[in-house]
Amino acid sequence: MNQSISIENNEMITIKGATRVSSSTQSQAVVETASNTIVISGNDIEVKKLNLESQEVCFSGKFSNVKLASLSSGKTPILKRIFK
Repeated sequence: MNQSISIENNEMITIKGATRVSSSTQSQAVVETASNTIVISGNDIEVKKLNLESQEVCFSGKFSNVKLASLSSGKTPILKRIFK
């Protein structure tokens, strides 16, 4: 599934293509997709919908920053190197 990020009125963010929610606090949420990590920062961040079967997650809050980081850095994580 392709990923997409939609922001509505700076109060709701929907991410499609999510494979994992790594962390979620009131000030930051980290979501992984097949090829990227998405870091959402702000205030009063709250998970409104989480359905990993359909790979969709929705957050509400007051967002100040959305960062997208590629997972394809070329480096293999150490645990994958140890446990082949």
